[in-house]
Amino acid sequence: MIVLVSMLMTWLLVAGQADAQVITLRQDACYAIAPAGHRATAAAISALPYDCRAEPPYARYRNAWVWLKVQDPSRLAALPANWKLLVDQARFARLSVIVVNTDGSVQQRTLAPRAMGDNWALGGSQRFTVHRPGAQVKAVYVGFLKLDGLSLMRKLSAIGPHNARRLDNLWMGLMGVFGGAILSAFAYNLLIYTGQRLVYQRWYLLWSVLALAYGFTWTNVTAFFIPGFTGPLAVRTDILLVSGLIAAGNMFFLSVIEDGVLPRWLKRTGTAFAAFNIAAGLAAWQGGLASPVTLDRVLNVAFVCSASCGIVGVTLAIRARSRVVWFYLAGWTPVLAVFALRVLRNFGLALQADAIDMATFATLAFESVALSLAIADRFRLLGRERDLAEQARRAIAIESESHRRAAHTDYLTGLGNRAAFNKTLTAMCRAPAGEPFVLMLVDVDHLKDINDRLGHDGGDKLLEKVGKGLLQAGGVHAHVSRIGGDEFALVIAAGEHEQARVRDALEALQGTTLSHAGRSWAVSFSIGCARFPADADTPEVLFTNADLALYQAKEQGRCRLRHYKPPLRARLDSTLTFSREADEGIARAEFSLHFQPIVDLQTGLTDSCEALLRWQHPTRGQITPAVFGDMLSECKAGLGVQHHALDMALQALRDHPGALPRLSVNLTSAQLDGPHAAARLLGRLREMDITPSRLCIEVTENVVLDRTLDRTAEALALLHGAGIGVALDDFGTGYASLIHLKHLTFDSLKIDRSFTLGLFEDDGQSEEIIRAIIGLGHGLRKTVVAEGVETHLQRNRLTEMGCRLGQGYLFARPVAVLDLAGPIYTPIAA
Repeated sequence: MIVLVSMLMTWLLVAGQADAQVITLRQDACYAIAPAGHRATAAAISALPYDCRAEPPYARYRNAWVWLKVQDPSRLAALPANWKLLVDQARFARLSVIVVNTDGSVQQRTLAPRAMGDNWALGGSQRFTVHRPGAQVKAVYVGFLKLDGLSLMRKLSAIGPHNARRLDNLWMGLMGVFGGAILSAFAYNLLIYTGQRLVYQRWYLLWSVLALAYGFTWTNVTAFFIPGFTGPLAVRTDILLVSGLIAAGNMFFLSVIEDGVLPRWLKRTGTAFAAFNIAAGLAAWQGGLASPVTLDRVLNVAFVCSASCGIVGVTLAIRARSRVVWFYLAGWTPVLAVFALRVLRNFGLALQADAIDMATFATLAFESVALSLAIADRFRLLGRERDLAEQARRAIAIESESHRRAAHTDYLTGLGNRAAFNKTLTAMCRAPAGEPFVLMLVDVDHLKDINDRLGHDGGDKLLEKVGKGLLQAGGVHAHVSRIGGDEFALVIAAGEHEQARVRDALEALQGTTLSHAGRSWAVSFSIGCARFPADADTPEVLFTNADLALYQAKEQGRCRLRHYKPPLRARLDSTLTFSREADEGIARAEFSLHFQPIVDLQTGLTDSCEALLRWQHPTRGQITPAVFGDMLSECKAGLGVQHHALDMALQALRDHPGALPRLSVNLTSAQLDGPHAAARLLGRLREMDITPSRLCIEVTENVVLDRTLDRTAEALALLHGAGIGVALDDFGTGYASLIHLKHLTFDSLKIDRSFTLGLFEDDGQSEEIIRAIIGLGHGLRKTVVAEGVETHLQRNRLTEMGCRLGQGYLFARPVAVLDLAGPIYTPIAA
């Protein structure tokens, strides 16, 4: 870099000395205009009227000859024979040089744009050799036909043959250094990165090509390789190259500065100025849109705009503490200074001198090296950023893997969670091979009771033990996940033999005892099983079918495994159909209540009535909850029907106090969801002016087993405290433990009708169960009601066992409220 600068500075000093040996004739020329057809002879040209005061306007010689006459030929007196007349390259249709000697002889040469011959010189000049010494020259005339403009033809000078050779050598040496510097930088940037090139590197490579082409074309070095590539052809090419050079340099600056340093508006403005340069260059090259002088001025304005944008960008980059900008500034400052001198010269504000032109290419060579250093530094920074990014990527990958594992792992058991289960199930269902497998859903029975008995720590220990047991039972062919609080899933990809082994292992886990803090509990599971693809071929349907089988296992007493069967799906479909039709059924008043008396078994007097829901279905006729009851547990539609039934019951209580002195209504846990639900019901009673003691709420053992038991118990306690009766319905058919009775406030137990109907049909088993329930009720000081009383024998036996109340077809079938008769009395059979 230092060597290059030293060499360039030496060349510029020598160039300044060479300029001192050049006789400038352009400023002292006189001008004349001649028609395009005027004869270009010495006599005809010397006879033209010359004006030595000012240049003629462009309009006068646009399509004519303009002749320049050396005003004082005596200035050439010191030049030896074969001195050189140098004329600036310009665009013209014809160029003619006439030298008149003192002896009357004439030397004349006329050139056409594509027939310039060897009349060119390095440094962007047309060169003509004058054979006579300068002291023998009487007049010198230079004429142009259709010249672009006198202001664009800036050089007319004379130089001796020795100094001409010296100037040629200076140009040749300078362009050698210029070409070597740019080609070296170009090759360096081709090799510095062989992958996908960055934007600023591509702009730099384009800038290097344009700079090299512009330098060789402007200085006529190209003529060594392409004979005749001088004069107007070179000028036209230079216009395109310099406009592209400035545009590429502008785009390089905008892209090489570090990301985030330059504002978006400046990048857009710089891009627009680059496009402006290209457009102005094309217009100047074509030359038909305006006068050449005007187009040259526009092109110079485009140069100034791009330079101004660069200056603003450099200022902002320095303020933002950019590192790369200093390399750019070091490379561009000399170039901008020299181009500023060239622009001033183009506007007529600076003298024509070879030193300025040489400085142009010297600074371009320097700039190419400086910009290469900027790119190298940028690559060094990018390398560091890439290393840091790679480190960050690895850290993120490790963290992402940790998060992925955490996102797919159950924190308590270490098994897969629901996300992992869903991913595994989906992948196996969509595997191209379509290998069969089994899905098992496992539910820990009575986990809430275990938490109540052993504490949550004990419950967690239980789940950990269950997870380990299931993992061991599943073996290497099973993917085991915990998909909910007390729910697990096993996906078993193995044959029938392995599936049988897993079923046996799960059966062995049933009844396993867990001890914690001195207390123990026997663990049991409800298991639902579905097969792929026999039972379903999509993950969603397969899971639903396994869940249906799990629900059946719970219904049938828990602690068992059930396989999916198609009727379970039909049951679900029926429930979904009823759910869709329920809202319309409410709107069409298809739901109604029928009322069945609850009587004193000894006196036969009506004690109260129970409200029973009926649906007058448009296609199925009148149906009971035995048909559509599953829908009532569906959250949205079922709750809507339950609320509607409660509204009808309260209206019946209000409107028929004589027929309904006291009414029992079935409610679900969703209607007893905490104190707010109790407050809402009590508010309704106050609004309708119904005494709370006239209402009795019936809940089943399923409510007792619901996960919201605490909230339900709290709601029932509030209602019971307000005077509302509470009955435990269908007692003995569910799977609740007697410990659940401690959590509920209730007034009566209702014996399920299945026990009453089997009173004389099962070797006395039903009788013993009924006797136990009656004893339990009496022990708890609760009223006992027997459901399903249909014969006098049943009534008599129940009375003998101490059951006070009963209900059934023996007394009355459920009827509409208007069909209720007065007090019912049925004498006890003998």
